Amino acid sequence: MAYELTEMKKAGIGLIGFGIFFTFLGVVLFFDRGLLALGNILWLSGVAILLGWRSMLSLFTNPANYKGTASFVVGLFFIFARLPIIGILFELYGCLVLFGRFWSSIKVFLYHIPLVGWIIHFISPP
Repeated sequence: MAYELTEMKKAGIGLIGFGIFFTFLGVVLFFDRGLLALGNILWLSGVAILLGWRSMLSLFTNPANYKGTASFVVGLFFIFARLPIIGILFELYGCLVLFGRFWSSIKVFLYHIPLVGWIIHFISPP
């Protein structure tokens, strides 16, 4: 495997997974603000643990990523201001801008997961 997974990185991936799950659950349950906020907190802490605090800070404060960072922060504000649909849309756009360059690395990692790798290989061959 090209990437070494330490216990901290596994915990970060787990937190990201739980964050995505709670965000999905919040969307399914008619945009429940509590679940969306919990999903955001878990997702952000998972990214911080997976990348490291300094790398995450440099990712969010990089001048090339200001548009994505601003969009994500505005989305968080809208979720806490009781406008969760608009907030989720802003956050999705911010995540796509911030992490769009990492898709090739994420795809390589996902290939090694048994069922997910087969589905990704079936949908888009390498």
